[in-house]
Amino acid sequence: MELYDVVELREAIRGEELPAGTVGTVAHIFGGTPAAYEVEFADADGRTVAMVTLRADQVIRRGE
Repeated sequence: MELYDVVELREAIRGEELPAGTVGTVAHIFGGTPAAYEVEFADADGRTVAMVTLRADQVIRRGE
């Protein structure tokens, strides 16, 4: 995945009340093994509702 990719959650993130299937944008990539991604989730008005660090296996690039 790359910076600004649109991604979809494969699983719910309970502490943030984000259900599986929620769409977000990769805002930062943390190098390392395994890679991790800071993903921003916004509401319909574009306001950020959550910023969550996720493992690669928790998201899929939208459209794949």
